[in-house]
Amino acid sequence: MTQPPKQSLLSRRAVLRGGAAAVAGVALAAGVGQPAFATPPGHRRRLRVLIATNEPWGTYHVQPLLAETRRRRWSVTQLVPDLSRITPGEPVPVATPDTAPAADLLVVTGAGDWPLECAERFARLPSAASSLAYLGPQEAPGARQLRHRLRTITSSSPAEARAFAGYLGTRRRIRVVGSPQTDTLPEHRPEPGLVLVLTSVTHPDDTGGSAPGTELLLAATAQLAASGRRILVGLHPRENPAFWDRYEISKVPSIQAAARAEAAIGIPGTVFPLVAAVGVPLVGCTDPALTVPEYLLSVCSSTIDDPAEAVRAVTGARLPSPDVLADAVGPIGGSAARLLDVWAATAADCHAPSAAA
Repeated sequence: MTQPPKQSLLSRRAVLRGGAAAVAGVALAAGVGQPAFATPPGHRRRLRVLIATNEPWGTYHVQPLLAETRRRRWSVTQLVPDLSRITPGEPVPVATPDTAPAADLLVVTGAGDWPLECAERFARLPSAASSLAYLGPQEAPGARQLRHRLRTITSSSPAEARAFAGYLGTRRRIRVVGSPQTDTLPEHRPEPGLVLVLTSVTHPDDTGGSAPGTELLLAATAQLAASGRRILVGLHPRENPAFWDRYEISKVPSIQAAARAEAAIGIPGTVFPLVAAVGVPLVGCTDPALTVPEYLLSVCSSTIDDPAEAVRAVTGARLPSPDVLADAVGPIGGSAARLLDVWAATAADCHAPSAAA
């Protein structure tokens, strides 16, 4: 497929790599806050953080933070209901509420049942909310009981901040810090004819829900393969690989796999803006039952609801404009450090003694 001119790719990367200063203008214009500033040196102590996610065993949301937490020698522990879904060798430290270490801060990534339970259990800890995966803009049923606990709210981009504000039912400032997953953004070196297929989760389980659209995506993928495209599948961590075993399944995360692809097609999710940041144009598969935030659709070149449209859509796929991309992606480079700086400042500002349940 025809690639955009090299100069336009360089311009887009320059916009994205402009970092916090460039995105701050977008964020302020939208009225959703601004990127965090560095924590004052006096606050740089070894923090102890507990994290509770909407997907109780979803450690893949915390894993991109590990390099920076280790560099700072912080203790970061994800709270899980039990160890039944934790595999041997899991890199993210986990604990149940009964075995959790003493901590300075509780971070929740949403207002689902598990974060709410942990917020109640660790009621003495100051709390922050950080969006590490996309959430719809509709106010969550449990947001009201969580809002008063939150000392700080962060999100990866101005667009995600607007959705997160709706989800939490708040008009408070949300700090835009970028996505830790883009701290090691790969160089785009596309292989001719290679299409990256981005899956969601076909069946819900105790860890989290699913998104409709797998049948549409499977049929669209078959159409692309029949047209001569090579297929590389970027699996959602909870997707059943058996649905996709006829194709090459990436052994690296989807953002890294995107470096090989000319285009990507999939069910819109958190990874979409990040794949676009690599320089890969996207086509979204939109099942009628699927509801996603508008900003995830904004990074798509087009969307399809019929597999017969897949080849044409992928062939003509183009990247979004630089301003749309910056709004959806947020600042690139140093995002994990910015996020942890906010957490450190939040814990320091509370002047609260260490606490545990």
